[in-house]
Amino acid sequence: MLCGQRIEVPHLILNSLMIVRCRNTGSGDTERGMTMPRDWEAQFRDWAKPPGKTEEDRCNNAVSAIRNAIKASEKLRARGVSVFAHGSYRNNTNVRKDSDVDIGILCTDTFFFHLPEGTTRETFRIGPAATYNYNQFKNEVEEALVNYFGRSAVKRGNKAFDVHETNYHVEADVAAFFEHRRYRDGMYLEGVELRTDKEDIRIINWPEQHHENGVGKNNATGTRFKSIVRVLKALSNEMTGQGVGAADVPGFLIECLVWNVPNSEFQNSTYWAEVRAALRSLFNNTRSHEDCKEWREVSDLVYLFHSDQKWTWQQAHAFTSAAWDYIGFEG
Repeated sequence: MLCGQRIEVPHLILNSLMIVRCRNTGSGDTERGMTMPRDWEAQFRDWAKPPGKTEEDRCNNAVSAIRNAIKASEKLRARGVSVFAHGSYRNNTNVRKDSDVDIGILCTDTFFFHLPEGTTRETFRIGPAATYNYNQFKNEVEEALVNYFGRSAVKRGNKAFDVHETNYHVEADVAAFFEHRRYRDGMYLEGVELRTDKEDIRIINWPEQHHENGVGKNNATGTRFKSIVRVLKALSNEMTGQGVGAADVPGFLIECLVWNVPNSEFQNSTYWAEVRAALRSLFNNTRSHEDCKEWREVSDLVYLFHSDQKWTWQQAHAFTSAAWDYIGFEG
């Protein structure tokens, strides 16, 4: 493990291949005790692929089922409610065999808001407080889900509902949202907001901005951005399974880290070189908070390493360093 800057050193891909033990399974097969290099290029190419059609269909089925559950509710039909997919499924950064779906239930009858310092709701002509509150909305969403899927299939969490997997659809994390408005300069940005059950903490997300910026980055990098996100997520899963402690980081963090890698690093001819360039860039720029304090989430509206985040720049640095060593990159 290196403690300093990753320096570019030209060398063959085979120099960084992991060595794995093979068994003798019959005449002509590899002899017991011999070693074979792991073909990381082939592995990265495989990990870079999105989920296959069967998994994709089961993800789509989950969204359709949740939408049907909300439509079946008389209470929610009387509201301005929409159902939308978000997270890695919507953004096409989910990895195969790890594909649950994040689904939002958005009510626009009421909205939360954030005002610039020194202003009031009258400044932006915001009307009186609404009579339909968030807890009532979340309870009505729970009622709709339970009526459609059954009590045993729905678990209410502090932030969202877990709708259990079936043979027809993947597991779904379903969150009830009110619209969120961030006012500034006589206008507002639209996001979504939920409140936790236990602490009444505000959680604000920007799914549309995240999606738009992710698509832009992917186009600007010749579709390599989302491919490398999938690779590093799959790598994190494998490393975690192998007991590498620093590997267990949220997939959302991985996506945001790769989004902060300069587009100039996505100009290589192989996945091996792309992964190496991304990890080197991330390692070198997370050695101190000063190096990455301006980094943002993919939405470009939230600082990635703000004190309120569930992760730290030190965790990001440890992950990139552990990933580099696990693959066996040199330099």
